[in-house]
Amino acid sequence: MDEPKGITFETAIARLEEIVRLLDDGQLSLDESLKVFEEGVGLAKACSSMLRDAQGRLQTLTANPDGTVATQELML
Repeated sequence: MDEPKGITFETAIARLEEIVRLLDDGQLSLDESLKVFEEGVGLAKACSSMLRDAQGRLQTLTANPDGTVATQELML
């Protein structure tokens, strides 16, 4: 269950939605279901990692009393 490399968040989410539809449909064999489920787990891990990375890069601008603007890390 390796995380996919070089995939965008949007592409990963779209594929996860497709995997959910495939599994919900119930037309896959057990082996096929396990394969796409494992793919989904890897995609979910990749999305989680991308979100953590994005969260670390988020900053918020704050106005100082002297009128200057400062940035600080936004902690969610």
